[in-house]
Amino acid sequence: MTDVQSQTKKGFKYVIEHMEEDDENTKALPEWVKLEYSHMLNLVGPSSSVHFTSLSSTSIPPLNSYLSGTSIKTVSSTTGNNNIHLESNSQKGFPTTQSILQLIESNGIDKKKVCLLDPRAEKIIEPKDEKEFDLFLYGGILGDDPPRDRTGELRKLGFPSRHLGEKQMTTDTAVGVTKIVIEDQIPLDKIPYTDFPTITFNKYESIEMPFRYVVDDKGEPILPAGMKEHLKADLNRSIDDF
Repeated sequence: MTDVQSQTKKGFKYVIEHMEEDDENTKALPEWVKLEYSHMLNLVGPSSSVHFTSLSSTSIPPLNSYLSGTSIKTVSSTTGNNNIHLESNSQKGFPTTQSILQLIESNGIDKKKVCLLDPRAEKIIEPKDEKEFDLFLYGGILGDDPPRDRTGELRKLGFPSRHLGEKQMTTDTAVGVTKIVIEDQIPLDKIPYTDFPTITFNKYESIEMPFRYVVDDKGEPILPAGMKEHLKADLNRSIDDF
């Protein structure tokens, strides 16, 4: 049986519980966060969805607008030509002011069917967990260097938990890795990674990323579309400020 044939048909909910300090005056999330959030919609399976909980009411309209943008996907045809498919992300991403507890209550989801992705969990995530859980929960915004254990607040809620290995990942990478294990049924140790890759912009400029990433078939870290350009612009701003 091929990997494609063995993929589960079941759809899952992936939930990012917003845990940054926030208030009603926050009208937009940082650009890098929006890039990661948008990337998640392309990483999860076709029947799955991504929910962004505990957001301020003022940050939701601009995020909804951002996530509803049309993404372009290139699909190779049997003739070797590339067909361009347009796909709206608006049906897969759902920002809300609801907390994770309110979300599962309103959707009738048992807490036992919620898996918290926790670096301190005793068990590693496995393909067989596809039968155990309907929702996968992440404490966000993740990606602090060094880590600040914001997942600790969710740990207190008593959800079952799993971990993704000992190296820290960006939130979108964590979602993508969970999808590969759960929906594609590929064990965690069979996924190709790179740790702390150096992103090179030109022969004079580069930056090391302090995270683990999944790599593509060329061995390059899989970043959100537009992230490399954003990193370069941010690097240039830092140099100008210096």
